[in-house]
Amino acid sequence: MDINFPLILLWLVVGSGLIWLVDSLFFAPRRRQAAEDRPDPVVVEYAKSFFPVLALVFVLRSFIVEPFQIPSASMVPTLQVGDFILVNKYAYGLRLPVSRTKVVDIGEPERGDVMVFFPPHMNDTYFIKRVIGLPGDRIRVEGNVLYINGKRAPQELIQAIPPGNPQMEVLWEEIYGRRHLVAKSVNPSRFADINEVVVPEGHYFMMGDNRDNSLDSREWGFVPERDIVGKAFAIWMHWDNLLSIPSFKRVGTIE
Repeated sequence: MDINFPLILLWLVVGSGLIWLVDSLFFAPRRRQAAEDRPDPVVVEYAKSFFPVLALVFVLRSFIVEPFQIPSASMVPTLQVGDFILVNKYAYGLRLPVSRTKVVDIGEPERGDVMVFFPPHMNDTYFIKRVIGLPGDRIRVEGNVLYINGKRAPQELIQAIPPGNPQMEVLWEEIYGRRHLVAKSVNPSRFADINEVVVPEGHYFMMGDNRDNSLDSREWGFVPERDIVGKAFAIWMHWDNLLSIPSFKRVGTIE
């Protein structure tokens, strides 16, 4: 299970804030009466120092923007392992941290968006995939070609990798007027053919851009609206591992 960082951060904010508040109301006045130059206890000093920083980080990552690192190749070629991305937390509405309850409607996911969410089979782990189907859409895959509501998503070959003995193809794919890159294996996987499904109300159909190497809605089904985290919109750094040097060559918006 992944570490529940939002919950840990919430407890740190609440804990440091309560220590500061209780000390200010009850203990600080007594210290001032007893000895004007008596220093604050160490725990109070730490609480006063860290609370503003923790509170600011909590608000920013809960309601504005949150950084993530890409851990797998399921979104190649759009996102590479080691990419550090930024996720807009209010694009699809403001949600309360931890509980994920939407409190303000702002926007809804659109076909082609790259979205971070909690999948239905692992509700404590962040996933990132592309929004393929909206509520009510009919989705099927034939010969590794996507069909939405009976309409074929056009594909244009860009590159075969490696050139001499291709194992993978990189293509442009267009979904309702929006283009993005996808990768397909020369030898299709079991996901290359999927019978038509209808996306239920309040749910979304997600797929990775690395079509033959992504566990997504073709495997574990639809993503409920309540489990949306936010919209990925930019790459700000690439860092392969701790022994490598961070790179900024991939900085840019996510298409």
